[in-house]
Amino acid sequence: MSHAGHPISVRRGLLTPGAAVLAGLALIGLGAAAYRFLFGIGAASNLSNQYPWGIWIGIDVASGVALAAGGFTSAAVAHIFHQHKYEVLVRPALLTAMLGYTFAVLGLFADLGRFYNIWHPMIPMMWQGNSVLFEVAMCVMVYLNILYIEFLPIVCERFAGRVSLPGPLRALNPMVERALRIAQATLGKMMFLFIVGGVVLSCMHQSSLGSLLLIAPYKVNPLWYTPVMPMLFLLSAFSAGFAMVIFESLLSAWTFRLAPETKVLASYSRFLVVFLGVYLVAKGTDFVIRDAYHSLLAGGIAPVMFLVEICAGIVLPLLLLVSPRVRGTALGLFAASGLVVGGVLLNRVNVFLVAFRPPYAQTPYFPSLVESLITLGLISALVLTYRVFVTIFPILPAGECVPARELAAEDIPAETEPYAA
Repeated sequence: MSHAGHPISVRRGLLTPGAAVLAGLALIGLGAAAYRFLFGIGAASNLSNQYPWGIWIGIDVASGVALAAGGFTSAAVAHIFHQHKYEVLVRPALLTAMLGYTFAVLGLFADLGRFYNIWHPMIPMMWQGNSVLFEVAMCVMVYLNILYIEFLPIVCERFAGRVSLPGPLRALNPMVERALRIAQATLGKMMFLFIVGGVVLSCMHQSSLGSLLLIAPYKVNPLWYTPVMPMLFLLSAFSAGFAMVIFESLLSAWTFRLAPETKVLASYSRFLVVFLGVYLVAKGTDFVIRDAYHSLLAGGIAPVMFLVEICAGIVLPLLLLVSPRVRGTALGLFAASGLVVGGVLLNRVNVFLVAFRPPYAQTPYFPSLVESLITLGLISALVLTYRVFVTIFPILPAGECVPARELAAEDIPAETEPYAA
């Protein structure tokens, strides 16, 4: 039996019906991406001069980055504020963040007309300090590298002392082993710098994503447009980060038949209550000060989407989470955190797609089939990659035990044996 909370690599086979479906959807998305890059963004999407962004930005980038915020929120709580009991949640959150940002960048490749120029922000002579998008690009680029560096100790833990390259590469075994040992010794002394830097960079670009729309006051519905949109984006990212850690932890535990860390998650959810409450107060105060409630009577789909976002994505989960009875159960935590995740996702879709209405647009934007397939493929590939990583690296906390009612006793070692010696 594994020690409680000790990170394990799940020895469950990848050839499952669910994994096969995900692989099929990822391949379809890859085919759609090939069509986009071969025939151009005009032939593959319904984007235009009036609608310069669609679901590749609203869902793949803006939503993906927000839902990946659990990486820096969990790192801040566990390592900066020294709440070490939450360290069992850091590795899954780190993996989710790393993959979330990686696939957000891949989605950005599809959205950029001249994707081959994506390297330009790395050249100082091409910097534009007055551009919000430049700041977002620099922060995301640096933070993504920090996420990879933060993941390196897990790679070292998995392979140090076990390097066995095949065939002619066997001669490189000593050199690779030495590199892993040096990385283990070095990163442990410097990791706090990367953790602090990651938190700072995340706060910068999470808020800056909200700043992108400040230059378009006449194109964004008054229900969402506000000068404090950067602050609201940052507060919602905090909420999404805490909620995503809880949601992902429970979903992973149930998927791989591990005992969920219910007590730790119940305690961790108190942070979500605080930040979700602050987000609701800030959003409500701004809404009243701007007299934006008059726009609720304008009719159309926008008021409906706004009310769904507020009621189902903020108010309802907050009411659930303030109840100790709900926070004390895995199903209650899963439902409440899922509503928060869905609410933040809906907020990004609302801001970038529903609220954005150029005055001279002749027809509203609706994603093309190729756009939809690429997005679906990216999401499927992300989930499949997560599953591959947790079977290779010690990521998930083992919990107290694997529930006996779900697994026979003789199956436990084969499913949950840690790689660590």
